[in-house]
Amino acid sequence: MSISKRKGIYAIKMKQAAHLLFFQRHKKPGVKGWELHKSIGSDYPKVLEILDEYLNTLGLQVKIVFEGEPTAKPTLDEFDKARFYVVLRGELQPKEPKLIGWRIDDLAGLAITIAFIISKKGQASRSEVEKLLNEKLPGWKVGLNIDRYIRYGYLQQDNEQLYLDWRTRAEVDQKVLIDALLKMGEDNKSKTDEKFTSSNETSFEEGTNADEDAAAD
Repeated sequence: MSISKRKGIYAIKMKQAAHLLFFQRHKKPGVKGWELHKSIGSDYPKVLEILDEYLNTLGLQVKIVFEGEPTAKPTLDEFDKARFYVVLRGELQPKEPKLIGWRIDDLAGLAITIAFIISKKGQASRSEVEKLLNEKLPGWKVGLNIDRYIRYGYLQQDNEQLYLDWRTRAEVDQKVLIDALLKMGEDNKSKTDEKFTSSNETSFEEGTNADEDAAAD
């Protein structure tokens, strides 16, 4: 097969993959690997690699969410069982959350909730999450926000237990989130330590000056 013919075939397959990924046909966005396999052929992982390169210029990427932990080199069977999404590449710009209807405090609440559930090995009771968010958000918003996170696919609820849902797995780099929160905690601790040290030094200086004045009298 000539190079030009091969490029033409991949261009057609790439369009088919883009249509499957962008046009929602199920309750959940994205598409399962076996659907791509059926429509495009067994080389669909390679087709998606090429599509991902094109989407990079638009600030988008093809994200794969496997069932469980994939092997170092995922097999075709693992790809077939995975779900594929188109998501943002990188981070939202400061003004972008407002454009899609999110307030900064709502996003902060979501980040805290996801991190807390991760720390609880993947599940936490709704009452625990509500108690945590009550320390960060106005009380009237807590229940509404949790319901919103569930409705948008970031969390799922089974009885009173909350779990991470498909959208968190697709859109959130959990390691980056945890590292960012840990760094924020360390920075806040450093600032607190600096204030405490500065306060103690000031108190010590004031006490020393007072003793010197008393001695002089």
